[in-house]
Amino acid sequence: MANHSRRDFMRNSVLSLAALPLGASVLSTRVLAQDLPRLDPSNEQAQALNYVENAADAADHPAYEEGERCDNCMFFQAGTEGCQLFPQNSVEPGGWCQSWTTAG
Repeated sequence: MANHSRRDFMRNSVLSLAALPLGASVLSTRVLAQDLPRLDPSNEQAQALNYVENAADAADHPAYEEGERCDNCMFFQAGTEGCQLFPQNSVEPGGWCQSWTTAG
């Protein structure tokens, strides 16, 4: 019986050690993502997608429909205020760009 417990302990220890690098990489990605600099609307890619920090400023854009905001777009990542279209930056949750797509 004691050998069985020792085997369980060794197996669980090995599995824990094997999972450690994966857990560390996930945690470090989250920490780094939270420190993303805010997207500058004058950024070349932001201008190409007509990004504005306040969705109301896009009211005259033909692709804009009322209620569209970064925080209800499928590309928005709420935990970091990141956007898949601007992976190096965070975006204003109340912002908008012409690539807005429904999150549902």
